Amino acid sequence: MNIIMYTDGSSMGNPGPGGYGVVLMAGQHRKELSQGYRLTTNNRMELLAVIVGLETLKIPQSMVVVHTDSQYVVNSVEKKWLFDWEKKNFAGKKNADLWQRFLKTYRNHTVSFKWIKGHDGNIENERCDRLAVAAAKSTQLLDDTGYLTVCEADQVGNKYTSIVSIF
Repeated sequence: MNIIMYTDGSSMGNPGPGGYGVVLMAGQHRKELSQGYRLTTNNRMELLAVIVGLETLKIPQSMVVVHTDSQYVVNSVEKKWLFDWEKKNFAGKKNADLWQRFLKTYRNHTVSFKWIKGHDGNIENERCDRLAVAAAKSTQLLDDTGYLTVCEADQVGNKYTSIVSIF
């Protein structure tokens, strides 16, 4: 199955309330996904959008082209940084929880990435942006437990640094 995926993440403040938006297309089929979180970062939402999109796929070994405006996501995978991080058990890496989750679903498919410039008139990217922003503004926000766990660990260990510098 050939699938086109568009993704975007948003954070109002970094950290702050955030959300992701996903558009999946295969032939004449289309599915849109979004969710908001109380406290998170833009990079986490960019990555989570890709993860949720891939996890939604029901047919293993699908051919997926992910269009995203996140250089963080594209470069981490396409430049193979992610696989070096994995070899080192993600020691000292931000968003390790999400990258480990990403790898589980990524390996079930054949995935390629195409970076697109954000806010440049791409219809599907703009749709994902609207979905992500609306999700971040929703009244039904979830906790980004992976993000909060790191914040809590820093506070408990009395090594609290500015929350902005954590991610």
